[in-house]
Amino acid sequence: MDRRIHKTLQSLHQALIALILEKGYEAITIQHIIDKANVGRSTFYAHFSSKEELLQSGLDDLHRFLAAHQKAAVASPVRAAEGGLSFSLALFEHASGYRDVYRAMLGQHAGAVVMNQMRALLTDLVQHEPPARLAHDRLRDIPRGAVVQHLVGSLLSTLAWWVDAEPKLGPAEVDSIFRRLNQSGTGV
Repeated sequence: MDRRIHKTLQSLHQALIALILEKGYEAITIQHIIDKANVGRSTFYAHFSSKEELLQSGLDDLHRFLAAHQKAAVASPVRAAEGGLSFSLALFEHASGYRDVYRAMLGQHAGAVVMNQMRALLTDLVQHEPPARLAHDRLRDIPRGAVVQHLVGSLLSTLAWWVDAEPKLGPAEVDSIFRRLNQSGTGV
């Protein structure tokens, strides 16, 4: 990708995140985004058709990153022994490096659109965990969809708590908390 295009896309994504933190997602217009990013309207529309598409492109990058970690963990016999949700530590590590981005996506200003897209991203990843990694003997009679949504909700809640409250916990500690909270119910 051309460096200028990369810089423009980065500016647009950074503007969106800053504006979500400042105004909330629903209040943002494309004019706000292009003013904050200091780009023209035609430049914005050369890359995106809407603010939703701009948001989705950032989430697509996150999905690819987490899916790569998930695939590597599932393929590794050592990491497979760690249990389900092979991408959760990678998610917490990513959130640690981009705390403001996650605060914008999951915090009080995120809005329903952002939360729904984040939920869909995580649902897709959890659904792609091998069934044996999510199944616990006590859960065999519970529909997989219910287990998936429970884990996604728990993951989102733990992540939101961590990025909003800013406790002094590291990613591995938060992942451990998430896993311990879910062990009693799902065995993850």
